[in-house]
Amino acid sequence: MVITAKTYHVPVLMKDSVDGLDINPSGVYVDVTFGGGGHSREILSRLGKDGHLYSFDQDADAEGNIVDDERFTFVRSNFRYLRNWMRYYGVEKIDGLLADLGVSSHHFDDETRGFSFRFDAPLDMRMNKRDGITAADVVNKYEEEQLADVFYLYGELKNSRKIASVLVKKRAEKPISTTQDFIDAVSPLFKREREKKDMAKLFQALRIEVNKEMTALKEMLKAATDVLKPGGRLSVITYHSLEDRIVKNVMKTGNAEGKMKQDFFGRIETPYRLVNNKVITPDEAEQESNPRSRSAKLRIAEKI
Repeated sequence: MVITAKTYHVPVLMKDSVDGLDINPSGVYVDVTFGGGGHSREILSRLGKDGHLYSFDQDADAEGNIVDDERFTFVRSNFRYLRNWMRYYGVEKIDGLLADLGVSSHHFDDETRGFSFRFDAPLDMRMNKRDGITAADVVNKYEEEQLADVFYLYGELKNSRKIASVLVKKRAEKPISTTQDFIDAVSPLFKREREKKDMAKLFQALRIEVNKEMTALKEMLKAATDVLKPGGRLSVITYHSLEDRIVKNVMKTGNAEGKMKQDFFGRIETPYRLVNNKVITPDEAEQESNPRSRSAKLRIAEKI
């Protein structure tokens, strides 16, 4: 199958998220989630000859969508290393950063990667196929309590302990190595009317753990706060409550935990000013044409 930028991923909230950057044509911008390159191309279309865009992606598949433009630099890396790479390229401050979090439609549609319960595939789920543990490693090697914590914290599943217990028993009989092995083991625990929804949460939890997504997000946002210049914009699209809470906390308080610090006069000390107090969500037309967008929330903040 030939993967093009169009089939790789349909960008979500493209106009709103790029508008939110309030682009300076000669500024320096970062797209930390390149994917199919939709948001990056839109940013480039608004930059002048002196502007520059750095785009991050750790997935080798995304390299097929690289833009041939002297104002563009592709960084094959996890966005958690944002600060290191900006230092490497001699960039002290940036004018804006865009992040479209979550998983691209390409990953869900690739039958070989193990991201979706629609296909039987190796239980992998790594964004970076060259490195790290797989979902099979998590399922087969984690202690029962560790597994339960992953499913509860990242999947918000109330029966996480039961799921972990069943998996430990099943893997003792034979390794759980494919998505179908995994589904066969846990599906009896879900009520038929909620099976798809709960299975999606379970796969989400595994994916987050495999890719250390919450840790990477916190590190990227901390780095973004350091490298954004005063007046620089942070435009972030989230898809589930865990990542949205982190983004909201950072924008409101400057830290992922949401711990408020107040000055002598009782004013909250924060490095950001919220541009949109109310989250921006896709309109009905976008939700209809791109189902992935239905849970999307856009938050925009400006560095003070």
